[in-house]
Amino acid sequence: MRSFKQVLAAVLAVLMVQGALAAYPEKPIRVVVPFPAGAAADNAMRVVALKLGAELGQPVVIENKAAVPGIQAAAMAPADGYTFLLGAGSGMVTGPLLKSKLPYNPTRDFVPVGRMLINVPILTAHPSLGVRSVKELVALAKQKPGRLDYSSSGSGSPGHLSMEMFQALTGTHMVHIPYKGGAPAVNELMGGHVHLGINALSSVTLHVKSGKLVPLAVANAKRTRTLPDVPTMAEAGVTGFEYDIWYALFAPARTPPDIVSRVSAALQRVLTDQDVVRQLTEQGADAAPSSAQELARFIQEDTARWSKIIKDRNLKVD
Repeated sequence: MRSFKQVLAAVLAVLMVQGALAAYPEKPIRVVVPFPAGAAADNAMRVVALKLGAELGQPVVIENKAAVPGIQAAAMAPADGYTFLLGAGSGMVTGPLLKSKLPYNPTRDFVPVGRMLINVPILTAHPSLGVRSVKELVALAKQKPGRLDYSSSGSGSPGHLSMEMFQALTGTHMVHIPYKGGAPAVNELMGGHVHLGINALSSVTLHVKSGKLVPLAVANAKRTRTLPDVPTMAEAGVTGFEYDIWYALFAPARTPPDIVSRVSAALQRVLTDQDVVRQLTEQGADAAPSSAQELARFIQEDTARWSKIIKDRNLKVD
């Protein structure tokens, strides 16, 4: 049986934790964004951060620290509710499936807070390819196996994996040309140095509207309000194709559950704010709020789906 002093110490400890949670947050909150300033994810996070700070009563500060070092830095941060990570599907699901030597483990090192948004991906071609629809593209690719190529922001990137899915579903074979980042991948496509690519809508909208790129299909389940005349992959005849470029908020493992719940609830409120929704839409993104539990289930489903595709296509990036 515990002594009176032990019981008293336990009660005081609980009261101290409750008091700290009641006061949270007492200082600015940091969100590590593993993308460069000005990238689509960074722009979206800045819109959300401004309103999230107002909801929580403290500024939400963005820290750009690109790629794996950024994710690792967030994983190693104190689990006190003052550091969060803007995680993407590429860093939290597909990257760990493709790379066996990453210095972080999403399941071990982070807890989900809530999904934030989905960037609409779109398949576009250079006008010189001479195709105006997915049907024409598939026919041409089958006539010329291995002679069409596509750009992406790197091996294992959303543009790479979505095109692998496209080839698997259409029975085509094209050549992957990886670049170091989304901007050079789009620039090479614009210059006609590669034939096609799947990119975030926000990075190609102006080029589509100016006629410099030909839109073939939106690479997810519904049409986009930005380019409403562009069909979905299913409408274009590629059944079973659905790909979302998603971003979500994560906290270092062992962050107090009450803090995770508080930030999750605030994030969900922010993502239903009409002004925030409007600004994200203008960037080519869709607000996609979820609870921490819903995000955890979503990640499990996404992991199962991509595990199969990566295994079937024998993809590795080590």
